[in-house]
Amino acid sequence: MRMAGEPPSPAEEPAANGCDPGKDPRLPAGPRRDTPMGSERMEMRKRQMSAAQETTSSAQAQHGAGNRGSNACCFCWCCCCSCSCLTVRNRDEEQARRSSQELRAEGIPYCEECPTPTLEEVNAWAQSFDKLMLTPAGRNAFREFLRTEFSEENMLFWMACEDLKKESNKSIIEEKARLIYEDYISILSPKEVSLDSRVREVINRNMLEPSQHTFDDAQLQIYTLMHRDSYPRFMNSAIYKDLLRSLSEKSVEA
Repeated sequence: MRMAGEPPSPAEEPAANGCDPGKDPRLPAGPRRDTPMGSERMEMRKRQMSAAQETTSSAQAQHGAGNRGSNACCFCWCCCCSCSCLTVRNRDEEQARRSSQELRAEGIPYCEECPTPTLEEVNAWAQSFDKLMLTPAGRNAFREFLRTEFSEENMLFWMACEDLKKESNKSIIEEKARLIYEDYISILSPKEVSLDSRVREVINRNMLEPSQHTFDDAQLQIYTLMHRDSYPRFMNSAIYKDLLRSLSEKSVEA
């Protein structure tokens, strides 16, 4: 009980902001001061831990997804064709395949460029096989005849060997030698030429260190085969006779 004129005690004086004196104006509306502080701290700690766990789980999920996208193929190459090691290997194989295709395309032309043969040249072809093979026009005419007998591979092989002899770069020599072997020597090739076992053994030894002369023995054997077997028939063929008659008529007209 206070005396008259005595100021009220702080407990009895109403709050200046109109709040209930039993409440702390610094606390947000909701929980009351009579709520135990231990329970408040525990509730806040639970909310913080829950939020932290959600953040950590989300980050781990994103990191795991990123690892699976970038590293999965390194553990299971059969399930991912874009693995860096496979990409490099596929690129190297593709480059090697392109190089082989380019060499094949540049190797032997379908028809050698040459001027129209003269009557004298065509008559000279009948004198010897060597004179026929020395001129591009003679080789073209003979090759056309071999195509009708399904033995054009003999001329193609001989020309490929001649082309190989002109090379000086070691890597190109090795690549061209490999292509010649695959195209004309291998028993799996549809263009395999007919060679005896002795010559094949020589080629197999030479292929350990290919050079411009790896196929010299085989080239000579095929040259001899064309000379003895195909050349006489060529001289009696319509291809040769028609060419000879055409040039003779032009010569008379001139």
